[in-house]
Amino acid sequence: MIDLRSDTLTRPTPAMRQAMANAEVHDDVIDIDPTVDRLQKTIAEMLGKEAAMFMPSGTMTNQVAIKYHCLPGDEILCEAGCHILNYEQGGYAQLSGATVNPVRGTDSQLSVEQLQYLIKPNNEHAVRTRLVALENTHNKGGGVILPLENIEAVCQWAKQNQLRTHLDGARLFNAVVATGISAERWCRHFDTVSVCFSKGLGAPVGSALVGPREMIPAIRRHRKLFGGGMRQSGIIAAGALYALEHHIPRLAEDHAAAQILAEAIQRTHGLTLEPNHVDTNIVIFRIDSQLGDAAKFCSLLQKNGVWMYPFSHCHVRAVTHLDISVTDCQKAGAIISRVAEELACA
Repeated sequence: MIDLRSDTLTRPTPAMRQAMANAEVHDDVIDIDPTVDRLQKTIAEMLGKEAAMFMPSGTMTNQVAIKYHCLPGDEILCEAGCHILNYEQGGYAQLSGATVNPVRGTDSQLSVEQLQYLIKPNNEHAVRTRLVALENTHNKGGGVILPLENIEAVCQWAKQNQLRTHLDGARLFNAVVATGISAERWCRHFDTVSVCFSKGLGAPVGSALVGPREMIPAIRRHRKLFGGGMRQSGIIAAGALYALEHHIPRLAEDHAAAQILAEAIQRTHGLTLEPNHVDTNIVIFRIDSQLGDAAKFCSLLQKNGVWMYPFSHCHVRAVTHLDISVTDCQKAGAIISRVAEELACA
């Protein structure tokens, strides 16, 4: 089975498993786990920040960041398709009492022009606009890379208006590899950044929240509250460290494999790339109504040995990753075209 449902499907390589087996560990709740400590210092340095905190998931790092930045009743400005709004159970409301003002971006990116009049007036009738949250690369936007100049403009506008900024960088290193722009440069203008190790980087578990050193006492408390305090977590931190040291450059292979899928889809009648370009490792395409819906299309793909994810009633998502080769994508592309042709003739 060629499984393209997500880049979270990656399995630890033999060398990563060995690094995890050999990890030096201690209780990271009572004291400090030395491998976790090394991971936190490494990722903070890579992103140009003072400190980091290791957590089980990107959802937790995003939600802890919101808890850190916002009081109950505070408002978050975010793009309407972002992960924080769509795929975290409204955690901003359940866990932090915050509210969201979603803005539909152009190609999943927000502009200062869209945001500049959204800050609520300072009176007792309105919530307090507090945080701007961006996502790069943008999952629901098809792995699109937000332009650096756009990010810098939005963050500078936020700072001028005393708003805090957070980056959901779950797939940040995909943007780094695709553009050649350093992680530090991408993160420079954000107060906090969430980065995930268990997607394209191929570690089995974990994300980090990165930011100023002064945030650590507060986010450590929030992590504990949300159930993220882990004991001998150096075992999984070692996998994340191995990924940072060995798996970043190879993300280019995932991007090349995604292009093969994209080209097959572009050649296939009844399928349309949306967006019409693929920046990184996510490919989203629309199924014309004459071929049925996305769930039916994915079911037929699965019967033919390709597993993809119905992303809406008429959209399918495919994600390349560490366990998928160029040859896999060539085979998958041929199967996609064949299934579409069979449906068109049915």
